[in-house]
Amino acid sequence: MEKSELIRKYELVMIVDAKSTNEAKEAIRKEVTDVINKHGGKVINSQVWLEKHKLTFQIKKCSEGTYYVINFEGQSEIINKIRPSLKLNEKILRFDFIKVEPKATAEAARA
Repeated sequence: MEKSELIRKYELVMIVDAKSTNEAKEAIRKEVTDVINKHGGKVINSQVWLEKHKLTFQIKKCSEGTYYVINFEGQSEIINKIRPSLKLNEKILRFDFIKVEPKATAEAARA
């Protein structure tokens, strides 16, 4: 099995302007999950992490943000395919990907 064929788990954390309507925020979340699915990923879970959180500093003139967490899995190159779509979406203030390590590997690394 080649390395590019491995299915890995990822977590996407994104911040959306908290002043947006619930419908607009839900549309953004759905748009992002559709992009993940379009590029061969599989969304496991998608939820609001923090509804209305005061930001430490303003981002694009916004002082409060709604944080979303989207757990998904896909091949390693999926991140490079999704990132341009997220950068082009002006409604997303910030985002970051986290590679979720398997539990056994993470515990072994701490030992």
